Amino acid sequence: MYWGAERATLAPMSCLDHISLVVSDYARSKAFYERVLQPLGIERLMEFGMAAGFGRDQMPSFWIGQGPASFQTPEQVRVITPHHIAFAARSRAEVDAFYAAALKAGARDFGAPGLRPQYHPHYYGAFVLDPDGHNIEAVFHAPV
Repeated sequence: MYWGAERATLAPMSCLDHISLVVSDYARSKAFYERVLQPLGIERLMEFGMAAGFGRDQMPSFWIGQGPASFQTPEQVRVITPHHIAFAARSRAEVDAFYAAALKAGARDFGAPGLRPQYHPHYYGAFVLDPDGHNIEAVFHAPV
């Protein structure tokens, strides 16, 4: 299935409203994501105690938090299981800027910016590991 060129015209997160990651050190992770997401035009929009929501256009679609949320028990957040989150970039330059900002903020390289033709011919992404080991990606799908 080829979904590259078509994907570039879809609204990001077209089937999800928001997603949350549990982090082990809220202050460290908040500072990390503020720096890493800035090149993508994503900023912290909301904060409640030890939880922060990031997004564009006043919609916080990516959340981080430490400790149990109101709907969780402590047992559900005791062990942090790394997840993969891909942020939609609006250009290849944004992918490159994300990667540079992430490394500067202390991320570990998990895949330098470049084409990933195994996904589709125009898939341009960069991958880093955040302070908790979550695989964080910026991706751009359109042909250049």
